[in-house]
Amino acid sequence: MLRWFLQKNVSISEHCDRLLPERFRADGNRTFATEIAPRLLTQNALVYDLGGGARPFVSLSDKQRLNLTVVGLDLEGGELAKAPQGAYDEQIEADLTIFSGRGDADVVICQATLEHVRDGTGALRAIASCAKPGGLIAIFSPSRNAIFARLNRVLPEKVKRWLLFKIFPEKSLGHDGFPAFYDKCLPSEVERIAAQNGLELVERRLFWKSSYFYAFVPAFFAWRVWQGVSAVFLGADAAETYAYVFRRMH
Repeated sequence: MLRWFLQKNVSISEHCDRLLPERFRADGNRTFATEIAPRLLTQNALVYDLGGGARPFVSLSDKQRLNLTVVGLDLEGGELAKAPQGAYDEQIEADLTIFSGRGDADVVICQATLEHVRDGTGALRAIASCAKPGGLIAIFSPSRNAIFARLNRVLPEKVKRWLLFKIFPEKSLGHDGFPAFYDKCLPSEVERIAAQNGLELVERRLFWKSSYFYAFVPAFFAWRVWQGVSAVFLGADAAETYAYVFRRMH
């Protein structure tokens, strides 16, 4: 019965969403994973996957097809060990906030990791340090101002994990079950810190959709109204999620 109720609400919410322009309906995580980051991968590239852990960004088939060398970094070595055999050519167990890279990567990918670190400034410095001059960096993250991010910061960990996996059992397979802090997780902050670390902006994409409120229509409408009002005052920092591509200049 609960599953039917949730699915019905999702259906109604998605139907209402179709009245909005396409840019408000694009899923940021999916767009990053299927469009933004993959086009940066070129033949024989050295790729750093920061925070991929048990679920590497680059599939084995793409790794082999493009002859990529993939370095995986994660806070927990146990997560790296869960990755498919051969996914990483090198595994680094390290805290991204204090890590210092070798400056040798052609491409650095950091998907849905920045929100999980306690020191966003340190993490962005480390991300920049991994790329070689001219190397590209692709980042995807939720925004600190998103309502789901606000709730994530105030709800007890056990409560929010139970709610999340009860309503969205598929999210137990990704990063969503890990504690999130959202330090420096605003587009304006990311751009400022990136510039301080010698990164040139190549592309910015803002996304205005997240799935958390679709399962209850009243919450969905309240969220969309709040989003519209906050966008007037906060501009880009009101986005739900965002994706960046930077180039390391020096």
